[in-house]
Amino acid sequence: MKFNRSLASLVAAMGLLHGVCVAQTDSIATTPAEKLKDGWWKQRHEQKVELAKKGNVDLLYIGDSITHGFEKSGKAMWDKYYAPRNALNIGYSADRTENVLWRLDNGEIDGISPKLAIMMIGTNNTGHRKDKPEMIRDGVKAICDRLRTKLPNMKILILAIFPRSANASDAMRVNNDEANKLISKLADDKNIFFLDINGKFLEADGTLTKEIMPDFLHPREKGYQIWAEAIEPTVAKLMGDEPRK
Repeated sequence: MKFNRSLASLVAAMGLLHGVCVAQTDSIATTPAEKLKDGWWKQRHEQKVELAKKGNVDLLYIGDSITHGFEKSGKAMWDKYYAPRNALNIGYSADRTENVLWRLDNGEIDGISPKLAIMMIGTNNTGHRKDKPEMIRDGVKAICDRLRTKLPNMKILILAIFPRSANASDAMRVNNDEANKLISKLADDKNIFFLDINGKFLEADGTLTKEIMPDFLHPREKGYQIWAEAIEPTVAKLMGDEPRK
C-alpha cells in the first residue's frame, strides 16, 4: 500500500511538471525576449531607439529579416514607397514574436505617433522552433495588444506570413498557412486590418520560384516590388494619402 501511494505521488508530480513545461512552451511566443548578446542585434536596437527619439515617423514597419531586407534587396522599393512617408523599419533578421515584443517595450516606439504600422512576423517561430499555429497567433495578438496600448491612434495592417519552401505541401508552408487563418481573425477592420498577398508570389500550382525568393524564404528585388505594389492601395487608404505609382 505504501509503495502504491508513493507511485501515485510520483505520477502526480510528473503530471504537474508536464503541465508546467507545456505552459512555459505555449507562452514562449508571448514572453518578451531580447537578443542583446548578438552584437549586431544590440547595435541595431540602439540605432532604432535613437531614430525613434527624433520623432517624425508616420509609418512603422515591423518584422523579421524579410522586413529587414528593405534596407538591402528591397531598398529601391523602400525609397519609392516608404521613405517619402517618413517610415521607420524595425525589422530584424531571425526575430520571432517574443523578440518584437521586447523591442516594443524597450524604446523602439517611444515618442513617435505613426499613422500606420505594417507588420509581418512569425515565419521564424515556424522555422526555428516549430511553434504551433495557435502559438504564432497568440504572439501576433500580443504584439497588436502592445501596439494598441502604446499607440492607440495608430492603425495596424497585419500581412499574412509570406509563403516559404518551394512546394505548397511543405510542412513549414502549411504551418504558416494555418497560422495565417488564425491571425486573420484578429482584424476588426477598424483599428486592425489583415491583408493576404501570398498568391502574388506563387505560380498557379502553388509553387514558389527562385526568381521571386532565391532561398524560398527571402524575396529578391522582384519579390519586394511585388510586395510593395500589392499592398500600396491599402497602405494609401489607411494612411489617408494618394497611392504612389
